[in-house]
Amino acid sequence: MCPRPDPPERYRAPELFDECRMVRARGELDPTTVPPLAHALEEARTGCGRLFLIVDLREVTFTDGSILKPLCAAWDDCRARQGWVRVVHSSTTIDLVLLGGGVLGRFPAHASAQDAWSGRTTAARGAVPAPTSTRTAGPETP
Repeated sequence: MCPRPDPPERYRAPELFDECRMVRARGELDPTTVPPLAHALEEARTGCGRLFLIVDLREVTFTDGSILKPLCAAWDDCRARQGWVRVVHSSTTIDLVLLGGGVLGRFPAHASAQDAWSGRTTAARGAVPAPTSTRTAGPETP
């Protein structure tokens, strides 16, 4: 049996600096553990006015498509308020989940919160680019 991370205290309260808020998650994110993250993302978006949100997933050890709905809800809300959501991580798995959900373009990887704030993606820093397709190389079938 795989060890599960501790319940909700895994999600730190949003941090506020200037117009930017940050939510951090760690451990496994799946349908049973993503609700506290979703709640933290909602809490970070309270109030009114322009909002910039950084979601730090560097300490996430596993994730699946259950992160897509809360991330996209945050994206929609922040964009409607002339802001943005940026994701900090270095995980190919997270890139693949975002790619499979069709939202990799919305959430390119950032190496740190400072890079996210500045808009520098990991690809811009010379890292291996994120995958653009789940299709493997091979002969075309008609």
